[in-house]
Amino acid sequence: MSIDRVVMAFAGSVILVSVLLAHYVSGWWLLLTAFVGLNLLQSAFTGFCPMAVILKKFGFQPGCAFE
Repeated sequence: MSIDRVVMAFAGSVILVSVLLAHYVSGWWLLLTAFVGLNLLQSAFTGFCPMAVILKKFGFQPGCAFE
């Protein structure tokens, strides 16, 4: 599995969990959703993603987005 797919799966999971937590626990959990969205947006322009750096150190193969 490539880094691209793991990053997208992780980001999607965090967003879904934070939306569920916002619905059932507190609306403040939407800040986590906003943080993940902003990180995805900045990585689209800069090519830098902290999660991709961590996954690369664990031996995952980079895809076309995080080479």
